[in-house]
Amino acid sequence: MTGSSPTSPISAWRESWLNWLAAERQYAAHTLDAYARDVDTYLSFLDQQSSTPNPPDRHDFRSFLATQQAKNLGHATLARRVSAVRNFYQFGARNGYVKKIDLSWMKPPKRPHLIPKDLPDTDIHTILNVIDSSNQPDWLKNRDKALLMLLYGCGLRISEALNLTAAELPLSEWLRIKGKGSKYRDVPVLKAVADAVHTAAATCPFQPQDQQLLWRSSRGGPLNARTVQRLIEKIRTELGLPEHVTPHTLRHAFATHLLAGGGDLRAIQQLLGHASLSTTQRYTHVDSEQLMEVHHQTHPRAKAYAK
Repeated sequence: MTGSSPTSPISAWRESWLNWLAAERQYAAHTLDAYARDVDTYLSFLDQQSSTPNPPDRHDFRSFLATQQAKNLGHATLARRVSAVRNFYQFGARNGYVKKIDLSWMKPPKRPHLIPKDLPDTDIHTILNVIDSSNQPDWLKNRDKALLMLLYGCGLRISEALNLTAAELPLSEWLRIKGKGSKYRDVPVLKAVADAVHTAAATCPFQPQDQQLLWRSSRGGPLNARTVQRLIEKIRTELGLPEHVTPHTLRHAFATHLLAGGGDLRAIQQLLGHASLSTTQRYTHVDSEQLMEVHHQTHPRAKAYAK
């Protein structure tokens, strides 16, 4: 780290902060490395400007942000960098390294108003791998992984996944879901998804009765949606994924990937439980080339008209 010796107050502050992220927040090693680089970049900038990090200065921060934007960094990287610096100061204020100050002005530039991009299949696999490599007990890892596989593999809403009861096990090839407006629909269940759910249920130390909700919190009560949202938020930060990635994004990805693979939009509408086809169309983010390819391959007159 530039601008401070290993025994300086800033170095002690930084070291204490990183230890806290590792021990209390249980950040993965690559996330800690990213946060350390982000804060070191900021401290190095201040050193070059002959400025000090204590107290935080709005003008210095905006100048730093401008230099980062000039490097054409992605919005997710900028957002993570700002988040790291703000977290560094918040920790410092709580532990006496810096005086308490309003940091509401310390925020990244606004994201351009774009249609949210689809979450690639590779990112979904990476998310599941992050869960596997976490420091949680095995049963919690199994639970989290199975839940996310249900959202992506079956296209469920988070509320629908959390409303599954123990009586619905073992899962068969089809699962009956009670959706919005108390309307029921049947969705196919991939073997990998069923296996993940069965493993999660078998390893859970809290075994619910038949009509009780299947998913349990770390204390044994019913799992709530906010816990799953926090899980995705943590993984999103670790991987530097866009802010629009939420549990619901996995449902969007389910629909988009089916359509991209040649799936029928009406069938996807039924799988999602949408009353209107227009709602399904908004869910699917497939580019024009993919749509054209599906059209040419499936339209009964496509080959005839091409002659």
